[in-house]
Amino acid sequence: MKEIIVKDAALRKAAEGGMDAFIQVFTDAIYDSIGELTTETLSLLNSDQVTLLAYQILRDEVMDGGFVQLIHNGYGPFFFQNPFARAVKLWGLRDLSKLVYSVKDLYRKNHETIEKDCTDEEFMALFEQFPEFDNYDDEFVENEEQWTETVAQYVDDHLDRFATILE
Repeated sequence: MKEIIVKDAALRKAAEGGMDAFIQVFTDAIYDSIGELTTETLSLLNSDQVTLLAYQILRDEVMDGGFVQLIHNGYGPFFFQNPFARAVKLWGLRDLSKLVYSVKDLYRKNHETIEKDCTDEEFMALFEQFPEFDNYDDEFVENEEQWTETVAQYVDDHLDRFATILE
């Protein structure tokens, strides 16, 4: 496993900035340590670190463009062919886990079409072509703050699983 270092001063400052900033300190430290996220660099991390990176990717993608964007940008296998839903359930995010499992069924049926290379105009048309994702996007947006708070609390309660904190 790759050692991830977070400075105590950065952690304190981030805690003052709220849960998003708190999580960002850890994900930034992970990326600083591994560089680009690849299959090879994922193997350098423990399951909690991978789940944290995955949550941030999920949150950023879905808040920006929904599950259609997440799938189009190539993250479908990362979320729907790996144990992400099970991992967040263990973190206390049962509703998020259920949501991911529900979207997984749509992913399986539609991913080949959504993942195809396309123009910006064709990409925008995907949202109209796959309105069945809308309710899941809405559910994520409605719960994102609570889920992010739960993630931040989990990280805070298990700091040693995410990084070594140095003065």
